Amino acid sequence: MKKINRTITPKQKQVLDFIVEYAAQNGYAPSLEEIGGKLSLAISTVHQHVKALKTKGYLKKEDNQPRGVSILEKTADATEIPLLGIIAAGSPIEPIENPEPIKVPKILVAKRGNFYALKVHGDSMIDDGVWDGDIVVVKHQQTADSGDTIVAITENGATLKKYRNQNGKIYLEPRNSRLENIYPKSLEIRGKFVGLIRNV
Repeated sequence: MKKINRTITPKQKQVLDFIVEYAAQNGYAPSLEEIGGKLSLAISTVHQHVKALKTKGYLKKEDNQPRGVSILEKTADATEIPLLGIIAAGSPIEPIENPEPIKVPKILVAKRGNFYALKVHGDSMIDDGVWDGDIVVVKHQQTADSGDTIVAITENGATLKKYRNQNGKIYLEPRNSRLENIYPKSLEIRGKFVGLIRNV
């Protein structure tokens, strides 16, 4: 059997790094057009690089995923962060018995700060690609910009929502068309969403 050469070129590494970062933040791979736009490459060139990365075992074809590829395990350097509990809309963060650290791509936690993970319960953020059962990676911070997805503590408990500040009027936006915005009487920001891990 012919041995596959897994050595990749600098440009292939650049493409792979972007796919890993994008997938970590969004839960799915970027399109060829998005890769080309980000890296200033023609679509045909991106296609060649992605095909090479599949052949060399860094990506695999996924017929049931909208972007067609997923990242194979151990493609990206990983580090461990604590899994603190389960977050569900309107409930306290539920501790997980005997929690173990989870591995996340280093590119997710490359910036300085403290990071932790929470398991999502519910579908209030499904329109942003956050599904029930996903693990969200959170950077601990107490401030946020309008449009950030945050872990918030309100008078009704903990929740993961989009933070909105319109002319000083603050509310939390679920990313599910069936749900209404939340206008909390009290709000404490516990962190900013930076990416997710999904077991498929």
